[in-house]
Amino acid sequence: MRSNIILWWIIGVFFLVVAGVYTGWSLLDEYHGKVEWVGTVALLFTALMSAMIAVYLRKTYKAQGGELPEDVLTADIDDGDPELGEFSPWSWWPLVLAGSAGVFIVGLAVGQFLLPIGLAIFVVAIVGWVYEYYRGHFAR
Repeated sequence: MRSNIILWWIIGVFFLVVAGVYTGWSLLDEYHGKVEWVGTVALLFTALMSAMIAVYLRKTYKAQGGELPEDVLTADIDDGDPELGEFSPWSWWPLVLAGSAGVFIVGLAVGQFLLPIGLAIFVVAIVGWVYEYYRGHFAR
């Protein structure tokens, strides 16, 4: 985690330096000679956002009180492997859900008559995906 914190601070300082160079370069431009505010503000906000991430990671690192497995040189790969949950590799419901999103988006682009159809397919897909372990061959 410490390496991530250092990396985010380096990125923040880099964007701060680039914002200064960008502002100076826009002032030295022979055609305009004024500050180009859009790029300057965007680069400054990028530096501030990376600093915000670095501060958040630092506070999280102090709050957890221990070293992460990524920071310990003698750690194995399995030490940082968390339990991710239960997944159904045979499930077709995510494809139906993606199809419903596709029908809904096409309804936004082409015609509004497809919006309720996409919404209905979405409801069926969510209910099917949530309750797939309660019916049929995989019921528990």
